[in-house]
Amino acid sequence: MSQMLALVILIAILFIGDLVSVRTKAWIPSVFVCAILFLLGYWTFFPQDIVALAGVPPAVAVMMIYLLITNMGTLLSIQQLKEQWKTILISISGILGIIVILFSIGTFLFGIETIIVAIPPLVGGVVSALIMSEGAANAGLVTLSVFAIVIYVMQGFAGYPLTSIVLKKEGEMLLSKYRNGTLEDKSKKVDPSITTEQAELKLFKKLPQKYNTDYFKFFRLAFVAYLAYLVSTLLAPFVTVSPYVLCLLFGIIGTSVGFLERQILQKANGFGLAMMALMLFIFDGLKNATPSMMMEILYPLVGCIVLGVIGMYIFSFFIGKVLKVSKEMAFAVSLTALYGFPADYIITNEVINSLTDDENERQALNDHMLPPMLVGGFISVTIVSVILAGFFVGLL
Repeated sequence: MSQMLALVILIAILFIGDLVSVRTKAWIPSVFVCAILFLLGYWTFFPQDIVALAGVPPAVAVMMIYLLITNMGTLLSIQQLKEQWKTILISISGILGIIVILFSIGTFLFGIETIIVAIPPLVGGVVSALIMSEGAANAGLVTLSVFAIVIYVMQGFAGYPLTSIVLKKEGEMLLSKYRNGTLEDKSKKVDPSITTEQAELKLFKKLPQKYNTDYFKFFRLAFVAYLAYLVSTLLAPFVTVSPYVLCLLFGIIGTSVGFLERQILQKANGFGLAMMALMLFIFDGLKNATPSMMMEILYPLVGCIVLGVIGMYIFSFFIGKVLKVSKEMAFAVSLTALYGFPADYIITNEVINSLTDDENERQALNDHMLPPMLVGGFISVTIVSVILAGFFVGLL
C-alpha cells in the first residue's frame, strides 16, 4: 500500500466518524465509529503499520501529544483549576467505585489476577496498560498480558456512547437555564485583561503584532512543552511525574504569565492537523486486537468493563449528591477514565455543537462542561492510573 493511499483511507475513516456524529447529533460519537472501522480494517486488509505508513510514526504522534496537551492547558485558567476541586473528588470517587466493585464481585467471577491486571488500564491510558502488560508477561501470564492491552483498547466502546448520552442531557439542562437567564456566567471570572491576543501576551506587549507569526507561536508552545519534559526528567530520581501532566500545568502557567495566548495551537493554524495525527495514533492501538484474541478474553473483557461502569456510576452518583453536582455531569467526569484526552475534548465539543448553532450558547456550554471533562480525564488517566499500575504490578 502506498503512503498516499493509506493516508486517504485513514482520513476517510475520520470523516465517516464525523459524518455519523453530525447526522446522529452526537448520539453516536465519531470516536466510536472510527474505532469500529479501524478494527474491521485491521481484521481484513489494513497493513499492521498503516498509520506509520501514512506518515504518523510514534515519534510524530508523541510530538503532537506534547503540543496538544500544552495547548489544552491554555484553555484552563488558574481560577478555573481552583474551581475544579469537585471534579477531582468526583474523578477519584469513580476510580474508587471501579476498584471496590471489581475486587468485591469481579474477583469471584474472573479471579484475582485478572482483576489486578484489569484495573489500571481500565482507569487509565496506554502507560498503565503497558506497565500491567509487561508485568503479567514477566509473571508468565501470557493471556493476561494481552488482556491488559485489549481492555485499554476496548474500554472506550462503553465510555464513548455513555458519555455522549449523559453530556447531552446535561447540555440540554444548561441550555434551558441559559435561555431562561439563570445560568451562571463563568466567562466573567476570566481575567478581564484577556480580551485580545495582544493583551494575553503580557510578556510581549511591545512586540509588533506582525512578528507574532505562526512559527513564533509554535516555538513558544514547544518551548513550554520542553520545560515540562525537562522538569519531569529532573524529578525522575525522586518522584515519577508524567511529562504530560506537567504539560497541562505548564500550559496553564504559561498562559497566566502571558507567555502563551489562549488556544495558541488553533491560532497557529496547527490544531486540526495535530488532532488528526493524534487520533490516528490512538486508533493504531487496535491492531493488537485480533479476532481470536478477542474471543478468548471476551467474557472477562465485557464483565470487567460492565462492572467497572456500574461502580463508577454508583460512587459518582453519591459524591455528586454530596457536592451538589448533577448526576449526569458527575457520571460524565467519571467516565473520562475510560478514554481520557483527546476523546473527552472531542465528545464534549460534538455534544455542544449538536445542541445549538448559536455561538454565545456554545460558549456558555463550553465554559460549564469542558473544564471538568478535561480535568477529570487528566486526574484519572495520567495521574491515578499510573500510580495504581505501579502498585498493582507488584501484586502479580
